[in-house]
Order: sequence, then structure tokens, then C-alpha cells
Amino acid sequence: MWQQQLDEIKQGNSKTLARCISYIENEVAGYEDMLQQLPPSHTPIIGITGPPGAGKSTLVDALIGLLVHEEKSVAVLCVDPSSPFNLGALLGDRIRMSEWYNNQKVFIRSLATRGSLGGLHPKIIEISDLVKTAPFDYIIIETVGVGQSEIEIAGLADATVVVVVPEAGDEVQTMKAGLMEIADVFVVNKADRPDADTFVKNLRLMLAPAFHNHTMPVPVIKTIALQKKGIEELMKTINEILHHKTEKEKRYWLLAEKAYHLIQKKRMKDINKENIKTAVKNAGNEFNLYLFIENYSKDENN
Repeated sequence: MWQQQLDEIKQGNSKTLARCISYIENEVAGYEDMLQQLPPSHTPIIGITGPPGAGKSTLVDALIGLLVHEEKSVAVLCVDPSSPFNLGALLGDRIRMSEWYNNQKVFIRSLATRGSLGGLHPKIIEISDLVKTAPFDYIIIETVGVGQSEIEIAGLADATVVVVVPEAGDEVQTMKAGLMEIADVFVVNKADRPDADTFVKNLRLMLAPAFHNHTMPVPVIKTIALQKKGIEELMKTINEILHHKTEKEKRYWLLAEKAYHLIQKKRMKDINKENIKTAVKNAGNEFNLYLFIENYSKDENN
């Protein structure tokens, strides 16, 4: 059954791909067997992240337009905030990209965070690996710019693009060092706004190799996504990054990061919060959290 589905995906059947993504999301019986049959793939993944309001979706829309113009095919996974009522995606991104909805070279799927603590879907690794089976030239993952999503996307993407706007001066000043390290390229969107040039200059100073572990300066690209300005330069820069990132160490790190998250999820699968709550309740007034965790872990292993 699964092999037939995978064969259809390899041939570019978008309906089968969409259906299999739903199987993974809903953990349909046997979906893990399908994942174990996935062939190796080197389709590059571009991660787009950044704070809300930076224009990430408009930027992705412009990138899709450029790639389609160049006769390339692209899959876009938009991680939307979950609706608080049914944990479904709010589909805001898909509205912005409606122009490409029926284009044969473009596949767009909105994914809800489903209460995930970071900005990514809890099954994003599995879904992105499935999408890599399809004959796309590029995969773009756009994340909700909150929490740890920036760090999470670095463990998933071959090239990580961090989008900011000129008004983000204070945010950039207080940026986590981790974000500086994981960004392969910074995009200053809405670069027609006042003080954009000053912001870019300051950002480049902050990203200088003297202050970080990079051997080369991190590129800073100015764009006006609504007007499609700077998009060609950005795509050229992304392709250069993808070309240079073929070194094995980066690939090993990416695979180890993916394996770590999946092993963690597998081990946590049988741990039930309600059971923990009942055990805490039964522990009585002399409750010690750390002793409880130690004993609970032993009971789980027995």
C-alpha cells in the first residue's frame, strides 16, 4: 500500500502527497512504515523565520514567483498559528499566496502548530522528509516567528533566512546569540522605510566575523517584497549558501539533530499526562518533585 503511495508522490501526484501528509499529521495506523520506506533525497530546504509582521509570507510569495519564472518547482510548508478551538491552521499564509494555488509547479500546505511550544509543527521533520520524495527543486518552510522556532528551523533547513524590518532595531540589539549563529542570511524587508540603510549598516557590524564564530560575514540583503525588489539577489545568495553547505559536517549535524528530536518524541510517546497527574495526586503532602521524577522514570522502565 505505502509503496504505491510513495511511487505516486515520486511521479508528482500532489493529491497523494497531500493525503499522506494528513496521514502523518493524524498518526494514521502504519504511517511509520511509510516513513521507513522513504528513499534518500537531497532536495534543499530553505527555512524562513523572523518576528510577526516582518513580511515573511509576502517574501515567500515573491520567491515562488521568481522560481516559477525560472521554470523551477517548489513546495511551501507554512506553519500557521493554531486555531484555539480546533487546533487547525488559520490559513493566513495561503490567502497571501492564493495566486499560486492552482499552479502545477507549486505545492502549498498550511500546517497548524497544534500547541507546539516552538513555532514549528510537531511532525515537521516527518512531513518535510515526505515532501522531499516528490520531484520539487526546492522546499520552503515558513515558521511562526515566536518562541524557539528560529533555533528549531536551523536543525531542519539547509539554508536559514531570518527576516527583520528596519524598526526592529531594539529587537536585534537584544537578539539571542543563538539566532545570530544559525542565520545563514539576514533579510531586511520593507527596506524603503526611513533609516533602513542605517539599520543595515548596524546589523552588518553586529554580524562581523570578529564577533561571532562565522568564518565569513553573514550576508544582509535588502528587499521590498511587495514590489518584488531584492528577490533575485536574495535567491542568488541562498543558492550560493546551498552550494557551499554541501560540506559533510553540516549534513551530519542536521541529521543528528533530526534523529535526536525523533528519538525524544518516540520515548515520550507512552508517557501520559493524566497518569502523571494521578500519580502526583496519590503522592500526598510529602511531595518531592525530583524524587517523584526519579521513581516515575524507574517505574516506566520496569
